Amino acid sequence: MAPAAFDPEAAANGAGHTTTTKPALATAAEADAGAAFVLESKGTWWHAGFHLTTAIVGPTVLTLPYALRGMGWALGLTALAVMAAVTFYEYSLMSRVLDHCEARGRRHIRFRELAADVLGSGWMFYFVVTIQTTINTGVSIGAILLAADCLEIMYTSLAPNGSLKLYHFVIIVAVALAFLSQLPSFHSLRHINFLSLLLSLGYTILVSAACIRAGFSKDVPAKDYSLSTSKSEQTFNAFLSISILASVFGNGILPEIQATLAPPAAGKMMKALVLCYSVIVFTFFLSSITGYWAFGSHVQSNVLKSLMPDSGPALAPTWLLGIAVLFVLLQLLAIGLVYSQVAYEIMEKNSADVQQGRFSRRNLIPRLVFRTLYLAFCAFIAAMLPFFGDIVGVVGAVGFIPLDFVLPVLLYNMALAPPRRSLVFIVNTTVMVLFVGVGGIGAFASIRKLVLDASEFKLFSNNVVD
Repeated sequence: MAPAAFDPEAAANGAGHTTTTKPALATAAEADAGAAFVLESKGTWWHAGFHLTTAIVGPTVLTLPYALRGMGWALGLTALAVMAAVTFYEYSLMSRVLDHCEARGRRHIRFRELAADVLGSGWMFYFVVTIQTTINTGVSIGAILLAADCLEIMYTSLAPNGSLKLYHFVIIVAVALAFLSQLPSFHSLRHINFLSLLLSLGYTILVSAACIRAGFSKDVPAKDYSLSTSKSEQTFNAFLSISILASVFGNGILPEIQATLAPPAAGKMMKALVLCYSVIVFTFFLSSITGYWAFGSHVQSNVLKSLMPDSGPALAPTWLLGIAVLFVLLQLLAIGLVYSQVAYEIMEKNSADVQQGRFSRRNLIPRLVFRTLYLAFCAFIAAMLPFFGDIVGVVGAVGFIPLDFVLPVLLYNMALAPPRRSLVFIVNTTVMVLFVGVGGIGAFASIRKLVLDASEFKLFSNNVVD
């Protein structure tokens, strides 16, 4: 296992910058249980592709027709294509920075250490770890909530007058995740994440087929693709849509995924990115086009809700919708596991003893206790705040945009130092400035929607607010 290459205390004193003659190296991996146990480096490029696909391609693809609703056909599809191209470029730059550092004897396995080492700032370490853990915990909470919602949908279709409430299903999902969370490392999720990739393809195809069928149905409202007549409303909706796209394309854990690759990792992540983005192009564009075509400006924030309206018959066969919901439910469990890995790595680093076996009683009991407590906390928040889906846009603007759209180009410009007049430097700087602005406006638009919807929010409600 390659050693982690950053000491936050040294960086706070300016020793973490790449230009120092003696870069601050952490203790060897033998003294770091987080690296040895959770971020073990044994994977291949296709394993990394499975992890990355699970981190990006999730049920949030079902919100893409809603994102198009805020921008219309031309701008919406253009924004989707641009976001795909920009994020592929950003992630390739991040991978090149990691490869650059590894070639110089400093293999980074944590986003926070990479940022602090390259930028030479101790506060950057804590900035990244705060944003990253907030995003990851938020995604874990959202995964539990949405999985519970899927269970409730299936339950109410089988027992319309049943007594079980949303929080019961939250508990069921949390117990399942607590059991699965005992898989010790990120690498041990490779088979689950391959299944997750297949599930994402499965429900995308099923939902898209249902949308095409619904589009020809007489029960669907007349197709209307017009935007709001208010210019200010159009602007807010467009930036909200961009925030949704940032959330959908974001992941915030690429360095940790690259850490699972067996060294040397150079070049392997690009293959993983190509695999991931092949799935992205297929699923994102298919769901966006079919969902928006079928429902137009009437599409809901989750296109499944449009296929299962509160009043009137379902617009697709019950068996098809049931299988799609089941696929979504199963993939949400994989997503919850993936986004918990950073938290588990931090826990393991501070609680486990690497000198003893991974499955020794000394390490097994703390792992069982801390991971279960973490999931219990996520489940409690999910049950208490069942309107968590309304925060997706805020998370995208405030969290994913700094980590996935700003820091990669900044790290590349600092680490590889392209000439200031070169095309790469100019493009990187332009992307960084553009997305800082987009993030600010998108956060404002998302918070505005949150405030407008506040009247629907009820603690421990039995309904998930769209």
